[in-house]
Amino acid sequence: MKPEFDREKFKAVVHYLCRHAGDDFGRVKLHKALYFADMLHFIDKNEPLTGVDYVKQQFGPTARHLKWALDELARDGAMRVAQENYFGLPKYVFHSVREPASNRLSDDDRTLLDEVLKFVRNFSATAISELSHNEAWLAFGIGDVIPYETAYWLVPVEITDEDVEWAKAQPIALAS
Repeated sequence: MKPEFDREKFKAVVHYLCRHAGDDFGRVKLHKALYFADMLHFIDKNEPLTGVDYVKQQFGPTARHLKWALDELARDGAMRVAQENYFGLPKYVFHSVREPASNRLSDDDRTLLDEVLKFVRNFSATAISELSHNEAWLAFGIGDVIPYETAYWLVPVEITDEDVEWAKAQPIALAS
């Protein structure tokens, strides 16, 4: 079942991330922070944080409605979006003008977003893009929506001796 997209919560999450991200957070890092926050929330609560679609693009998953949310926040006077030159390339910079709407995010949501921000900050835009090229991203074509259920593919699976013994016994059990 496709999760419902919560537009207002998505805007609140985008605003929160931009408010607390710092100056080195451009569009690439913002897309990845959104992706990891939604997927980790799905793993923990069996539902996404925002329900936005993530689309496979060349540099990793991208939030389908990010431009819309940034435009809305700018139009509402909550943020300013500027484009700067970054080593000869355009880089978007986000300046939060006021505090994000607090009624849309729970304390747990804010804690998750703070943890995701800490994680994403440790990487350059290039490195976080490469990190987002995980099994879920690899399984789909450019332009495809990456289902939330693939969030579980982010979790490393430990194979126990018991698992190996079960797998070895399956051909025998099926042949009987």
